[in-house]
Amino acid sequence: MNTETNCSALSPLSFFKCLSEDTRLKTLLLLSEHTSLCVCDLTTALDISQPKISRHLADLRKCGLVLDERKGKWVYYRLHPDLPGWASDVIHNTAKHNVEFVAQARANLKTGNC
Repeated sequence: MNTETNCSALSPLSFFKCLSEDTRLKTLLLLSEHTSLCVCDLTTALDISQPKISRHLADLRKCGLVLDERKGKWVYYRLHPDLPGWASDVIHNTAKHNVEFVAQARANLKTGNC
């Protein structure tokens, strides 16, 4: 998989549209705190079905915000390493200053098992 997207073409409008949905935003905030997470981690953390999380991850890939990598039967996602600095700053600062927004997801992630 490992879908490459040109992050340098990321516009503020498309970036904020991608962040405008609760599941996508929480996914990015969780990914900002971890090197990578697999789909099963995210379904546990966000307490949503695998097809729904996969659809949102596909949207984030299309936006150029995440990369995926298959390892055996699992697909792992991470923030795109080539995100523009301003976009990375927004994601990391949002995570840092809105701890309660993803508190339940963090707790679910710690107790979840794939």
